Amino acid sequence: MKRNCLVLILFFFVMHVSGQSPDTSDIEYINYGQSGDYVIADITISGIMSYQTSYLVNISGLSVGQEISIPGEEITNTIDKFWSFGLFSDVKVVITKIEGKNVYLEIQLTEMPRLSRLELMGINNTEIKEIREKLNLRTGSQVTENIMNNSVSIIKDYFTEKGFLNCSVDIVQRADTTPPGNRVYIDLHIDKGKKVKIEEIAFQGNESFSDKRLRRAMKNTKQINLNIFKGSKYLEPDYEEDRQSLIEFYNENGYRDARIIDEKIEVLNNKRIALDITVEEGPQYTLRNIVWIGNTKYPAEALNHVLGIEKGEVYNQTRLNERLFMDDDAVQSQYMDAGHLFCSIEPVETNYEGDSIDLEMRVYEGPQATINQIIITGNTKTNEHVIRRELRTVPGDLFSKTAIIRSVRELAALGHFNPENIIPNPIPNLDDGTVDIEYQVEERSNDQLEVSGGWGGYGFVGTVGLRFANFSARNMFDLGAWRPVPSGDGQTLSIRAQSNGKYYQAYNLSFVEPWFGGKKPNSFSVSFYHTITKSLRRRNDPSLADAFFKVTGASVGIGRRLTWPDDYFVFYTAAGYQRYHLNNWGTNFFISKGFSNVVDLQLSLSRSSQDQMIYPRRGSAFNLSLQLTPPVSLLRQDNYWTLSDAEKLIIRDRITNENKYMSVAQIEQLTAAEVSSIEDSRKYQFIEYHKWEFNGSWYMSLIGDLVLAAKTEFGYLGYYNKNIGSSPFEKFSLGGSGMTGYNLYGTDIIAMRGYPEGSLTPQTTIMSSTGTGSRIDNGNIYVKYTLELRYPISLSQSATFFGHVFLEGGNAWERMDDFNPFAIKRSAGVGIRAYLPMFGLLGVDWGFGFDLPNSGSISDEERRRGYHGGEFHFVMGQQF
Repeated sequence: MKRNCLVLILFFFVMHVSGQSPDTSDIEYINYGQSGDYVIADITISGIMSYQTSYLVNISGLSVGQEISIPGEEITNTIDKFWSFGLFSDVKVVITKIEGKNVYLEIQLTEMPRLSRLELMGINNTEIKEIREKLNLRTGSQVTENIMNNSVSIIKDYFTEKGFLNCSVDIVQRADTTPPGNRVYIDLHIDKGKKVKIEEIAFQGNESFSDKRLRRAMKNTKQINLNIFKGSKYLEPDYEEDRQSLIEFYNENGYRDARIIDEKIEVLNNKRIALDITVEEGPQYTLRNIVWIGNTKYPAEALNHVLGIEKGEVYNQTRLNERLFMDDDAVQSQYMDAGHLFCSIEPVETNYEGDSIDLEMRVYEGPQATINQIIITGNTKTNEHVIRRELRTVPGDLFSKTAIIRSVRELAALGHFNPENIIPNPIPNLDDGTVDIEYQVEERSNDQLEVSGGWGGYGFVGTVGLRFANFSARNMFDLGAWRPVPSGDGQTLSIRAQSNGKYYQAYNLSFVEPWFGGKKPNSFSVSFYHTITKSLRRRNDPSLADAFFKVTGASVGIGRRLTWPDDYFVFYTAAGYQRYHLNNWGTNFFISKGFSNVVDLQLSLSRSSQDQMIYPRRGSAFNLSLQLTPPVSLLRQDNYWTLSDAEKLIIRDRITNENKYMSVAQIEQLTAAEVSSIEDSRKYQFIEYHKWEFNGSWYMSLIGDLVLAAKTEFGYLGYYNKNIGSSPFEKFSLGGSGMTGYNLYGTDIIAMRGYPEGSLTPQTTIMSSTGTGSRIDNGNIYVKYTLELRYPISLSQSATFFGHVFLEGGNAWERMDDFNPFAIKRSAGVGIRAYLPMFGLLGVDWGFGFDLPNSGSISDEERRRGYHGGEFHFVMGQQF
């Protein structure tokens, strides 16, 4: 009888303490009739493959040797604890054996299934990739209810941020029957629905500003309207940002106590919602008094002048912070420029009276800090002295914020470093009142390999060029420095060759040392060039077989950085020589045969305060240059080029003897042609002119990286002797991309988008002695205006991309009497630029010309409609 009772007790105990659900509070323990206290002799774990049994025993709350009551709370607590982990689908505690007062327990656990594969359905590949990264569910991980609920929440939050408020997720769990078992496939069927748009944004409690004005303060969250450029989708992160923008708008207008006290989202349908925002504006505060305390360096009047905020103004907290701390000329900047690195200013609102506020500016000036040492890091290629010579911060000087900003600008202007990652880091030494300044730079390669082709007046022209922008001439004979070329001293070496075969060849070599002598920022430059151009008409005209145009030249220049009016100015002087050799060349110039020499002096004054070269956001740059030759003709007798009657007779007799069967008229015609050629050759033996050019650029950041760039250009080619007139060379050709595929020395090619190459250049008809005429470009004056709105696509070290829209206007004239800076040809368009360190600047533009060109072929259709129309332009290695 006793044995049967024990079996019944064990049977009912196992059945009632086995966990069939995580809720064990409803279990009713049966009065077994016999109960007692036992000592646990052993605990075993069964049904588990993924966890160590010793660990599970430790966390069970039971231990060998522990005295427990059967039935009792200890067993119930153990079952509740394992259910609370959420890792098991079944939990049981059974008695395997009883020996006297010793009991042997077995905890039977069934693990939650593990994941074999997760499938996301109903969304695109990009969304699948991003959601998988957020879920971070790996094969083999346990599939618990919490994990599934959390996954659904992550997916819904992901799409809510993107404006899909009606997203739904269905979970389908399928058993994986392959070994080792207890694994499942999870299919998440996602229906993100339609993006929800905002039908209306309404405000309550706003008395000082209209709903329309408050909606404008919300930059990202917009209601549906006719403006297609402003989205009306509800995006939660944007809305959170705009809530803050709304409060900042109130604060900037003096409502320092403004707050949002309620907001409701009303669902109109599955595609539309309405936002209702209730604000509490509070009073509009004005500044009654501003008192400075602790200032000994500057009087209160001077600080108020720098602050620029007057008594009685609306209390604008944003502007106050900008004028105290943020702006380049802020109050704190004044102190920091005087060495007070440790200066702090605390604006304290000391008194409220109605809608007026008194401000107390508590100034801690601190001691003046001197610069102890300059630390440079990150320069893996550029030699340290190249960096140090550009810095405006010198050990022993007082700390200056302006000097640091200028130093960063100068380092960016070198082009050797990523301008976005030049980081100055002041390191104060509180013990001795000094400061170390660390400049962190990131090298980028600005050497360029040019392998390109272009289409110009001479057909396809190939170009091969090398430009080493961080060259080191002093290491040329150090074999170990050739990796692949000596570098690190900031010098520029450029080698370039162009050719299309037999008709055109050009070679150019130049070298620039920016710190000639190594002690002062005086640049030294030298260049050599040679071009050979042959006539395309020789293909069809054997008489032009020997027609060519050659240019050989060299120049040497010295540039000096000035200290007045400020040290942004550079004065450059160069001397140059060019030799033109023409033979039977009947196009482009006033002369067709002979040698012409140009000895010129070039003077230029330039100023550049751009914050960087590739994508400037602020600053300006201008250059005024004068190129002039000696007035040789004024030192010689009038009409010195004219042949005497005796010389003309000799020419006539020679032609007569060589052409005995020609008529008299033919002899006279040939004589006149040769006389004209010889006289032109004498007239232009020494080319003389004075050439004035100006170009200016201004850059202004509108919002963030959105930049407005304004540019203007002017050029004038003058002469000394009215009997000779303007020079046959150095003229201006306006129109097109500014790239013809080849460099034609003797002509300045000026870009003007929206029109064909050179089509805005005036032309002159030159009559030959035979009575035939030819038209040549004769642009002696030009003007050009450009307005661009730019926005970057990428400003990374490897490549800089930015898009722009532009307005452009310009024109060219033959005579100063005809010059009118307002009679311009207009164009507008869009484009993109890419700066690749290895290849330089690349780009493409589409421009629309609103007027007819000055020259070239104008179609009947263009004449009928009165404008040119659209043009594509490809750009390489230049800036507009």
